[in-house]
Amino acid sequence: MKVVVTGTRGIPDIMGGVETHCEELFPRIAGKGVDTTVIRRKGYVRHSLTEWKGVKLVDVDTPKKKSLEAIVHTFKAINKAKELGADVVHIHAVGPALLVPYAKCLGMKVVFTHHGPDYDRGKWGFVARNVLKLGERMGCKFADEVIVISEVILDLVARKYNRHERVHLIYNGVPKPGMCDDPGYFEELGIEEGKYILGMCRFVPEKNLHHLVEAFKRTDARGCKLVLAGDTDFEDAYSLGLKKMAREAGVVLTGFVKGRKLHSLLTHARCYCLPSSHEGLPIALLEAMSYRLPVVVSDIPANLEVGLPYDCYFPCGDVDALAARLQQVIDKECHRVQYDMSLYDWDGIAGQVMRVYKDLLK
Repeated sequence: MKVVVTGTRGIPDIMGGVETHCEELFPRIAGKGVDTTVIRRKGYVRHSLTEWKGVKLVDVDTPKKKSLEAIVHTFKAINKAKELGADVVHIHAVGPALLVPYAKCLGMKVVFTHHGPDYDRGKWGFVARNVLKLGERMGCKFADEVIVISEVILDLVARKYNRHERVHLIYNGVPKPGMCDDPGYFEELGIEEGKYILGMCRFVPEKNLHHLVEAFKRTDARGCKLVLAGDTDFEDAYSLGLKKMAREAGVVLTGFVKGRKLHSLLTHARCYCLPSSHEGLPIALLEAMSYRLPVVVSDIPANLEVGLPYDCYFPCGDVDALAARLQQVIDKECHRVQYDMSLYDWDGIAGQVMRVYKDLLK
């Protein structure tokens, strides 16, 4: 079996939820004996590799412009998949799914993973939102198999496109936590173990990090700091304004981090906060839960689906309510929470995806 993957910027160590999903999933697929190739966008590549953990990597040039790069990359990736003789093209996200019919016309089987209605993200204008909606329709109508990462998206696919067959609910996963210490890194950041609240995501409007900064300013911090781990793919007015606002409020900005530095931040945070207005099924939240962190998250459907206790949630967009939740975290003793993570095991998830491939090729 030969599988070619597109719809992701690439792997490994590239920022983004879809990228993290693919980084965890496809080495496990390759480990099951599947000839697996991920087509990467050259402008995002951090490591010049032709193979990683058994996954073949092919880099293609794409314009690094948010309105064009996904569709150009997907077009080139589908052509490459045909050239490689792919049995299955696995397309991720609703934007790239616009070209599902093209892949079908070339005679290939297509699996489409719906990671969430990206057209709801604040960064898109009118035209881009409608193109993304069309991509969702093309993926849901014409893909041989559709994978959704949450019940919220499963309901959306059924309700909007009347698709009830060959749709598979397969959750996002989370790897085993890499508990560790990095005193030198903490000294560099000027933070102490258990004395910071962690926000970890891309700096884009729908993550509402500006609400988190504003809410933290309204607390009696009692020596706690706010740490924002992440950055943006495209520096724009929002990300520049957020960074300026954060620096003026004394927030610690780490930039994009992976590996030991990120693991140490997750190991020793007082809590994790995700105030976003839009998610599919947030890997960052699942990762924080795997480190047994208390969490404070907005009450959007994707976060509610995780099934956290009531006092973990606050009304999305309500800065005063968020500040009150953060104050409760600050006032309590630093502690850890044991969550049931059995649904989010990547090995089990890889097995479910393999069954989709095998059923498709029968």
